[in-house]
Amino acid sequence: MKILFISQYFYPENFRINDLVFSLKKRSHDIEVLTGKPNYPKGDYFKGYSWDSPKEEEIEGIKVHRANLILRKKGGGFRLFLNYFSFVFFAFFKILKLKGDFEKVFIYAPSPITVGILGIVAAKKFKCKSYLWVHDLWPESVRVAGGIKSSIALGLVNQMTKLIYRYTDLLLVQSPEFKTYIKNQGVADNNIIYYPYYAEDFYKVVEKDVRYIKQFPKGFNLVFAGNIGVAQSFDTIVSAFEKLKEHDINLVVLGDGRDKSRIQKQIKEKGLTEKFYFLGAYPPEQMPYYFSCTNGLLITLKKADIFSFTMPGKLQSYLACGKPIIGSLDGIGNKIISESNSGFACDAENHELLAENILKLYNLSEVEKVKLSNNALTYFENNFNKEYLLDRLEHILDE
Repeated sequence: MKILFISQYFYPENFRINDLVFSLKKRSHDIEVLTGKPNYPKGDYFKGYSWDSPKEEEIEGIKVHRANLILRKKGGGFRLFLNYFSFVFFAFFKILKLKGDFEKVFIYAPSPITVGILGIVAAKKFKCKSYLWVHDLWPESVRVAGGIKSSIALGLVNQMTKLIYRYTDLLLVQSPEFKTYIKNQGVADNNIIYYPYYAEDFYKVVEKDVRYIKQFPKGFNLVFAGNIGVAQSFDTIVSAFEKLKEHDINLVVLGDGRDKSRIQKQIKEKGLTEKFYFLGAYPPEQMPYYFSCTNGLLITLKKADIFSFTMPGKLQSYLACGKPIIGSLDGIGNKIISESNSGFACDAENHELLAENILKLYNLSEVEKVKLSNNALTYFENNFNKEYLLDRLEHILDE
């Protein structure tokens, strides 16, 4: 099958679309990718790329078409707007020049949803079906994460989103909870299919490695991996650890983000510096080795409808690595932790229950902790197995 993938982000940027593309290529599909010049997350060009760098390259046998865009830099609102729409603008002209008998157009749509415009244009040009993989709900994401309050602006974004959905053949959603929201935007139920993330092959149980063990403090250690932003509600974590001050419990943080400085200041003011260890951001391939050294994995989200609808991508990675999970989040994420019996979950922003659940895990016997770990692995295999989900996607595209 000849497929054109459209995504603002692609290798060497770290997004899960990379593994999906490379995996389908290994299954003998003829694939090309239309994407931007890599600049996420730091907002500057990756080494070897620039405004004038070549627009075409080949990565692992896949032809990649690079469109220019305005760099996101530090990610302020106006700068992000320019980044999003400049990609649509320049990629539009790349589509007009593209040649090939594409049978399908597959669009990867975390924020921004504007990438869906390109999918519609490409599908019209190549006279084929378009598939939009929705990972973020617009305009809700713009309102909550982007801080946009203007009803006029949100209304315009909503109309744009509804038009994108209307002219796309099929929507794939990363969470079953997305369906109700999107149906309220005028999309028929039979045009929406639940298709979740899987975790890449390197997310698995690995043996402990002394190089990673020595980076951990003594005591009972939890790991938080990923972005440190407003959406992750790190204030809830800090408040929970304030209640756990007298216990030998630490948090190792693997990641970075715009809220990191503020959180570190708050930690210092509350006298919790010895409880938090910020090790920095590392390639995802190293995460299983860090996870193997921990007693549990922590996931938190802010209280908002959009986050209760969203299935956090790292939840699959946590499950695949077979460690007990502690969660403070609403909706589908909370449901999965509870349903899988892989750990303990409480409502978003409930620092008291979060502290209680951490203590609950802390006090479990080793046998009980192993049971939680095994439950995580079983649930992952039954619900997020990579080969099964790749088979399912091929079936969806074949229909």
